[in-house]
Amino acid sequence: MDGPADIPTGGAAISVEYSPVQRLVERVTESVLPTRHGVFRIVGYRGSNGVELVSLSQGIEDGRPHSGAPLVRLHSECLTGDAFGSWRCDCGEQLDAALGLIAQAGEGVLVYIRGHEGRGIGLVEKLRAYRLQDQGYDTVDANLRLGHPVDARDYSQAAEILRDLGLDRVRLLSSNPAKQEALAALDVDVVERLGAAVPARPENTRYLQTKRQRLRHDDLRTVAAAGSTSDEEASRYEWLVDRDEWVVAQSAQSLDGFLATRRGDGTGLSGEADHRHLHRLRGLADAVIVGAQTVLNDDPLLTVRLASGSNPTRVVLDPRGRVPATARVFSEPDAPTLWVTGPDVVTIGEAASHLTQLQLGAPPWPAGDVVDALRARGLRRVLVEGGGRTVSTFLAAGALDRLFLTTVPVLLGDGVPGVRVPAVDTVADAPRWPVRRFPLGDDTCLEFTLR
Repeated sequence: MDGPADIPTGGAAISVEYSPVQRLVERVTESVLPTRHGVFRIVGYRGSNGVELVSLSQGIEDGRPHSGAPLVRLHSECLTGDAFGSWRCDCGEQLDAALGLIAQAGEGVLVYIRGHEGRGIGLVEKLRAYRLQDQGYDTVDANLRLGHPVDARDYSQAAEILRDLGLDRVRLLSSNPAKQEALAALDVDVVERLGAAVPARPENTRYLQTKRQRLRHDDLRTVAAAGSTSDEEASRYEWLVDRDEWVVAQSAQSLDGFLATRRGDGTGLSGEADHRHLHRLRGLADAVIVGAQTVLNDDPLLTVRLASGSNPTRVVLDPRGRVPATARVFSEPDAPTLWVTGPDVVTIGEAASHLTQLQLGAPPWPAGDVVDALRARGLRRVLVEGGGRTVSTFLAAGALDRLFLTTVPVLLGDGVPGVRVPAVDTVADAPRWPVRRFPLGDDTCLEFTLR
């Protein structure tokens, strides 16, 4: 394709120009970059306009064919978010999440595009736009008031870097359809676009709303994007995708209602299909809640590994501060973590940067108060994962919208109780919620609609 093309983006346009004989970037050098997500190959490029860019990749080697379409993230430079950890935007957290997803997949590329600060208007102009936003303008109107385009970014150099690495078919990590359209205009085949959303924060809620409402961004944390094999499978999660706010619970238990044996062994109770189902729910959630006993028994990581999607904020309900600092949710910084305690619990030493203590007051805490505290932090999609006592507490309080209960065809005889409801005197008194059933391998999941 020769000549310019205009790519629409929320009422503005991104102008791109590409000629197969024109070299926009030159590969200069490469090395290795060890990170908390593993070791990446880092390649340095210099653009014909003097701008320097890099690619970080795993499983991408020159001259080696790639399996299908590798994951690709085109990440626009954002000093405030990427380096300073600003919460005015979600850029830094998206950068970290994308590197994590590429590492989980074992094959993919992140192109870090210099010169894209403030959607292409530059760092100082972005700060001027911040000042207008402080006065009430949204990000779009602030750019326009300063005389800039809504989006001045150009992806020609990024596309050429992908071709230099041997990629012409990709799965794009982005919630911005304009990026997909720009790559298509530059002869890069985007076979799938996966949502890159991370949990919202109170500081960036309006910013994210503006991207959705005025810049066509979407929230593509769908199970279809997470690897569903059929429309029927994807339809299981449509309700969760379509709504911005919910509380659901998930649990797996034996036919006689136990999560684990009397010795606490619940390893391998449910099958692989149920594990993927759980990870898809995590990928759709802003926050995942577990009780202290679950952490003490299982030492879970609570991240998304078997499906696409960003890691939710991990929420540990620990009224008496029983969970040790060595627990993986505290010691491994894979996701933001809220340690919810009573008022008398002392903070764990020098808390890691991903760990925040939230003192809710004297326990026991009503389930609704926990949900309200999370929503005040911008965590509106909440998954209650365990254990049985925690799920049962939320269920009894009427705090759940839906309950996914996987039954495993095995009898344990006794053990750690699963989901329980208050006892009734007659069968007629038992709640009968609308229910949908679907198989998960040899297991069966019951989806109860509670409200």
